[in-house]
Amino acid sequence: MASITRSHVGPRLSEMAVHNGTVYLAGQVPDDTTQDIRGQTAQVLGMVDRLLGEAGSDKSRLLAVQIFLADIGDIGAMNEVWDAWVSAGHTPPRATVQAKMANAAYKIEIVVTAAQK
Repeated sequence: MASITRSHVGPRLSEMAVHNGTVYLAGQVPDDTTQDIRGQTAQVLGMVDRLLGEAGSDKSRLLAVQIFLADIGDIGAMNEVWDAWVSAGHTPPRATVQAKMANAAYKIEIVVTAAQK
């Protein structure tokens, strides 16, 4: 039976779990909610980079991404940051939807699944 490794475990959730070479990240949200959608997106993608690195993966190994926006009208600005970040030739399957956030100051939340190297 394959083991499950959890990282950054808290009482409610783990930031990451790894099972059979697949990395599952919890929804990542910005720390600095005073920033606009571009700033919040950059923050969240930085968190994704850090967690994937800890798991022995990177953005070129993305299997699926779910993006939740508080305002779907922010999709253009978010995509500018996303397009500059994502690995060319390795763009993952992705869904982007509008959602009511757990914290009204969050403009974005991103959920990632990736393969280890």
